[in-house]
Amino acid sequence: MNRAFNRKKDKSWMHTPEALAKHFIPYNAKFLGNTEVDQPKGTEVVKDAVRKLKFQRHIKKSEGQKIPKVELQISIYGVKILDPKSKEVQYNCQLHRISFCADDKTDKRIFTFICKDSESNKHLCYVFDSEKCAEEITLTIGQAFDLAYKKFLESGGKDVETRKQIGGLQKRIQDLEAENSELKKQLQVLEEQLMIAQVPPGSSMSSKTPTDIFDMVPFSPMTPLVPLPASNGSAPPPPARPTEISRDLFGAEPFDPFTCGAADFPPDIQSKLDEMQRQRWRGSKWD
Repeated sequence: MNRAFNRKKDKSWMHTPEALAKHFIPYNAKFLGNTEVDQPKGTEVVKDAVRKLKFQRHIKKSEGQKIPKVELQISIYGVKILDPKSKEVQYNCQLHRISFCADDKTDKRIFTFICKDSESNKHLCYVFDSEKCAEEITLTIGQAFDLAYKKFLESGGKDVETRKQIGGLQKRIQDLEAENSELKKQLQVLEEQLMIAQVPPGSSMSSKTPTDIFDMVPFSPMTPLVPLPASNGSAPPPPARPTEISRDLFGAEPFDPFTCGAADFPPDIQSKLDEMQRQRWRGSKWD
């Protein structure tokens, strides 16, 4: 392993100061993961972390899992680890919390850095795999440290408080982005539930009473029209006729066998009904 901060004096930096101070330098790499370490620096410390994460990645690879790709954004304020497609910030490692950075001279693709977590205060070693840019990324982080230290000296230490405020704001932005992402997922789940709960346009007719081909409600023997007795035990009164009776095309009142009485029938019809009733009574008497 090689510490990036102790660069050779005859080796010039790769980027302009403005690029790291006002913007950032992006890199793409594969992220093996991070693991807790006991010390904030040391070659043997990162070697153990690399072996541990390589072994874990080998197991996941045998299970069919691929190494996730990430985008690194390096500036004098720190190293951001983002999803390359959604640009969602996964980790925001502030520069003043990074204590060690190195690339592996035996494996040119591997580079690491140790950063103190802002919440747990534990030292975490981040390990990356870059086929062509491992050493360049390490040197870029070293250049960011060099520029940040020069800026600190020029400001007489006043920049420390500003950097802390910026770091706090960056952490707040990261939390808000994570919260926003979670709210989007919850909103999507609610929309899916709402779509499932919605009744299709044609299904609302199923709750209506079925009718026959003449659009008439069929008679059901389960629900006969039986008048209920009164509370005093006497027969219930006949249903009241409406005050306004509709008439047909010829001006006659419609016949309603459920509401009319005996006096409502014409004389000839009433006499025939009486005759039929007497004959029926006689027949039942002789039987």
